[in-house]
Amino acid sequence: MKRIINWKLFYILLIACIITSILVLPYQMTLVPELADIGALLYVSALSQSIIIFSIVTFLGLLLAPRAGFSLPELESKKGWKELVPILLPSVIWGVLCGILIVLGDFILQKLSVSLFTEEMHTPVWVAFIASFYGGIAEEVLMRLFLVSFIAWLASKFRKTEDGMPTNGGVWSAIIIASVLFGLGHLPFTGALTEITTVIVVRAIVLNGIGGVIFGWLYWKKGLVSAMIAHFSTDIVLHVVTPLLVKLF
Repeated sequence: MKRIINWKLFYILLIACIITSILVLPYQMTLVPELADIGALLYVSALSQSIIIFSIVTFLGLLLAPRAGFSLPELESKKGWKELVPILLPSVIWGVLCGILIVLGDFILQKLSVSLFTEEMHTPVWVAFIASFYGGIAEEVLMRLFLVSFIAWLASKFRKTEDGMPTNGGVWSAIIIASVLFGLGHLPFTGALTEITTVIVVRAIVLNGIGGVIFGWLYWKKGLVSAMIAHFSTDIVLHVVTPLLVKLF
C-alpha cells in the first residue's frame, strides 16, 4: 500500500518547526517587551499554535509538493546529506545577496523614515541568531512547502503541462503570490513596533518580497533545503551582521 506522504519526513519537519517557533520568542520579546508580561503563557500558546498549524501545513505541503512538480531531494534521497554538498554554497550566496538587497532597499526607504532596523540594535546577538532558525525552517515550510505548492497545484487545475504539472507561468504566479502574502504576514508584528501606514505596507511587500521570490525560485529549482539555507543566511545578514556593523560604524 502506497503511503500518502513520507511520514518520517513529516515528523522531522514538524518537530523542527515547533522547536524554532519557541526559539523565536526571545527575539520577539526583545523587540516587544510587553510580550514578556505574558510569561509562561506565551510559550504555552506558541507551542499549542505551532503544533496545530504546522501539523496541517506540513502534511498538506508534503502531499501537494510532488503533485505540483516540486521535490525535496536532500530530504528524501537515499544518499542523505551528500545531496546537500552541491547546493550549500550557492544557497548561502543567494541568501547573503538577498540580505544585502533588503538592507539596501531599507536604506533607500530610510528617506521616507520607515527603517525598522534601528529596533534591532539592542537585540543580543545570540537572540537574533537563534531566531534566524525560525525563518529558515518554519517560514519555509509554511510559505514554500505549503503555500507555493498549494497555489501551483491550484494553477495546474486551470493550465498544465502534458505531464499534468503546473506551467512555468503557474509556478511563477505561485511564487509571486506567496511572496506578497509573505510580506503582508509580517505586518501584525510590525504593527507592534510602529504605526501601519501605506509606506510600511509597501515596505513589507517589497523588502520581504525580494526574499520570497528568491526563496521560491530556489525551492522550485533546487529544493526545499536550498530555500531554507538561503532564508537562514538572509536572516543572519539582516538580524545579526547588519546590527553588528551599524554598532561598529
